[in-house]
Amino acid sequence: QVQLVESGGGLVQPGGSLRLSCAASGTIFSNYAMGWYRQAPGKQRELVAVMTSGGSTNYADSVKGRFTISRDYNKNTVYLQVNSLKPEDTAVYYCNAYYKATYYWGQGTQVTVSS
Repeated sequence: QVQLVESGGGLVQPGGSLRLSCAASGTIFSNYAMGWYRQAPGKQRELVAVMTSGGSTNYADSVKGRFTISRDYNKNTVYLQVNSLKPEDTAVYYCNAYYKATYYWGQGTQVTVSS
């Protein structure tokens, strides 16, 4: 059973930064594509960033140049560095693991961007 635990969310002013972390357990981490999604109130969950098992990355257009996904294979952890935050980045951010047509989700971490 794959378990994902996010951390690092919080309240930040516009223009600020955070680093979100997602610790994975119960699986061979390196086999999985890892991603971050977010869901704002009243909106559908959307892809923010993804990194394949081979290290390729893809980002939503709205976050390109501001967010960076990375992973530490020794720590079984994936990170999302979020910079230059905007109020519209406010959402619950979810970690996702994907392998062989199966998705796993963390519980989410709240990011609120407000002055």
